[in-house]
Amino acid sequence: MTHAAIYGCAGTALSGAERDFFRDADPWGFILFARNVETPDALRALTGALRESVGRDAPVLVDQEGGRVARLRPPHWRGWPPALSAAAAEGLSEEDRCEALRLRYRLIGAELAAVGIDVNCAPLLDLPISGAHDIIGDRALGDTVEAVTERAQCVHDGLLDAGVLPVIKHVPGHGRARADSHLTLPRVDEPLDILAGTDFRPFAALADAPLAMTAHIVYEALDPDACATLSPVVIAYIRETLRLTGLLMSDDLSMKALDDDFGTRTVRALDAGCDLVLHCNGDAAEMRAVAAACRPLTDAARARSDRALALRRPIDHDAEADAARYADLARRGGFDV
Repeated sequence: MTHAAIYGCAGTALSGAERDFFRDADPWGFILFARNVETPDALRALTGALRESVGRDAPVLVDQEGGRVARLRPPHWRGWPPALSAAAAEGLSEEDRCEALRLRYRLIGAELAAVGIDVNCAPLLDLPISGAHDIIGDRALGDTVEAVTERAQCVHDGLLDAGVLPVIKHVPGHGRARADSHLTLPRVDEPLDILAGTDFRPFAALADAPLAMTAHIVYEALDPDACATLSPVVIAYIRETLRLTGLLMSDDLSMKALDDDFGTRTVRALDAGCDLVLHCNGDAAEMRAVAAACRPLTDAARARSDRALALRRPIDHDAEADAARYADLARRGGFDV
């Protein structure tokens, strides 16, 4: 029975112990990082082995935003500048910026699909705020609600064009955080009316995205005691007020923003209303602790999963023409291809 977890693995090929663990734990999907990436053939073999371990076409995720966050890099894959370079290119109209983003992520999606990766943890809908931590920085798609919303929709659509599922993140918004949640627990103390009118709005606008990822951030106006990932109050707000309808996964449970043991983190995230927990680092002992506390997908999560996975159907498009058009926009916009 499929369980509500996504796991990483340690290297470029599965060990026998990993294969056995995944068979028994039966996670919803898997996530890859740079440590797992060698050549296209090796990566294609790894994604195939991951799916074979659970006996089904399980989703395989990656963070391939471009810029600082890119797991697949040259010489085997294109090198991409930060998304903001295309999103805010001064030499382009807003219509052309959006076209550049859609083409960029259609091309990224095609590269991912070619090696068996069918979920990309993008786009960011985080609205950067002056004085906040630079963990978002040039990963952002703009600095206004309208720009982030419109451009994120183009990223979302470009990935779907390639049959790759987008994951909107970090709901309900990481851009105001004054700390990096990989290292510590950020707290946001702005009033709810400010957050609802700024940070949260892009997520409400893309509420029908197939997948979303929570933020390990405390929003004191909603719940002063727990970060979004672990808060039933915040998850209810995401579902009922922002009206997100997609499958909701936690951010990585191994991040230092969380300080409970891994079993407790798992239970708290699922009890709060996350459909899936995400564990990324491939540490076997940590994964066993997550698996021991995990549970099968709920009926509601399974329905959301079915709707999402049905979108893994690429449209017909000319990759060479897409690349040529993107290169032309990059030249005109003054950013690297």
